[in-house]
Amino acid sequence: MENIIMYPAEVSKDTLDWKDLQGQNITALRKNVLVLGSGGREHALAWKLAQSNGAMVYVAPGNAGTAQVGVNVPVKVNDFEGIKRLCLEKSIHLVVVGPEQPLVDGIVDFFHADEVLCHIPIIGPDRMGAMLEGSKAFAKSFMQRYGIPTAKCLTVTQENLQEGLDFLASLKAPYVLKADGLAAGKGVLILDSLAEAQTELGNMLHGKFGAASEKVVIEEFLKGIEVSVFVLTDGEHYLLLPEAKDYKRIGDGDHGLNTGGMGAVSPVPFCTPDFLQKVEQRIVQPTLHGLKSENIDYKGFIFLGLMNCEGNPYVIEYNVRMGDPETEAVMTRIEGDFVEILHACALGRLDRVHYAKSDKTAVTVMMVSGGYPEAYQKGKLMTGMDLLTDSVAFHAGTAFNEAGEVVTAGGRVIAVTALADSIAEARTKAYSEVEKIRFDGEYHRRDIGMDLMRNAECGMRNEK
Repeated sequence: MENIIMYPAEVSKDTLDWKDLQGQNITALRKNVLVLGSGGREHALAWKLAQSNGAMVYVAPGNAGTAQVGVNVPVKVNDFEGIKRLCLEKSIHLVVVGPEQPLVDGIVDFFHADEVLCHIPIIGPDRMGAMLEGSKAFAKSFMQRYGIPTAKCLTVTQENLQEGLDFLASLKAPYVLKADGLAAGKGVLILDSLAEAQTELGNMLHGKFGAASEKVVIEEFLKGIEVSVFVLTDGEHYLLLPEAKDYKRIGDGDHGLNTGGMGAVSPVPFCTPDFLQKVEQRIVQPTLHGLKSENIDYKGFIFLGLMNCEGNPYVIEYNVRMGDPETEAVMTRIEGDFVEILHACALGRLDRVHYAKSDKTAVTVMMVSGGYPEAYQKGKLMTGMDLLTDSVAFHAGTAFNEAGEVVTAGGRVIAVTALADSIAEARTKAYSEVEKIRFDGEYHRRDIGMDLMRNAECGMRNEK
């Protein structure tokens, strides 16, 4: 009978030699993994982790999609004591934190301070590291301290409101206002009128986004093309994961209200080796240097929201977790054992793992509830998922009804991802699969990836 390694129940992460672990028969390695969250990002993470030999994936609380690749457990991400009980009951060997809120609330610190949980590797930064996303003012100050390229800005409270009004007047339209704290993806306003921007600054400071906008960061508008670059770091070493471009507006051609994301494409054609080298040298490496200099314990994902300004990268924002819906595209392109990769990250040995990414292109199309991102109804019966043959459908806002049927349970419902040799081919596959899924009021954008195809065609013509 093959030896089953029960890590970390019988061995501390301080005494485990990763090389010894690598030397074991990987098919015999029992790996109980807990993913925290309930969205499309968490389904994509669980889907990838479940492909690891010997992996048993639990998701708390999960959705109808995560139930297909693992076991859902009804524990909320803010219930730290419930998560502790779950880790002990299921002999969890690795915890992967999906959303930002538990990181900002200090779940990593909670694990490290507990005499039992401290031996369980957890993917995510400590509370101070999570401030890179939890406070835009902190993030901008951090970038300024370490010379990381970003937009000119000013942090404003009610005490220096007049300074903020004057700063707005010194800028050119459009004007960017960002709530300092977490606002469920709704705390950013981009306004064309100076008068409207000055009015909205006052509204934000007086509670438009609750406590999140007690401070507001005013930013100079950066003109260019956005891209999301994902870094996995153990605090010393790092891997660049596949980059992606997401689509935030509800309507085709980037019209209408902002959403949590209507689709994604990976890789991004303009992310050339030269551009990514600039990202590493000007942003990734100074960021890691800053984290080390400030004694921040950071073992996890860094999401770099970047603007490509004439070939030069500028940081729009940091996130301290993977993006959504970018994760639904990115995970389909990662090759290798993702549990091994994340274990190595948690143990500070990311330089010892094999990592590769597919040359294929992934296109993700998000199907949403009618009315989203404003009022929408839940509980709509979903059909057609069993007809999919050429894609992966990552559930974002789904649940089971009393009859065990899959129903809608959110604004963003399901993300259909297809892989192919080009954006055009992946688009054709993805949209063909989207047409098979049905639920009342369903809506999706029809132009995901078309801008990148046009830009690529223009580039080819210019080269000629």
